[in-house]
Amino acid sequence: MMGLPAGVRIWLAAGVTDLRKGFEGLSALVQTALGLNPYSGQIFVFRGRRGDRIKILWDTQDGLCLFYKRLRGGKFVWPKAESGTVSLSAAQLSMLLEGIDWRQPKRTALAPQDPERVQPSRSV
Repeated sequence: MMGLPAGVRIWLAAGVTDLRKGFEGLSALVQTALGLNPYSGQIFVFRGRRGDRIKILWDTQDGLCLFYKRLRGGKFVWPKAESGTVSLSAAQLSMLLEGIDWRQPKRTALAPQDPERVQPSRSV
């Protein structure tokens, strides 16, 4: 995916969206159902009924972009709420797009900057 600008807001539209909608339909949905401005530079993510497809609407300064992704297997992890929005970080969006559960990612390695977790080295 293209690099996101620092500080960009990312919104998941809770519930199910008719993914037959294009630029105009999703922009209208952002305005009416979410109460947000689709031309604000924020990113809006929508999931279809089956859960294996999403569309992302993003207004860059020179035009409106619409991205579409379909997973070959599995489903995108989505909030249980039927309406409203959920805010994500860029890292969470990246995990979502990879089919990873972004709600509770687990670190597999110890963070080296955490002095309580660093194991003391042994002398031989």
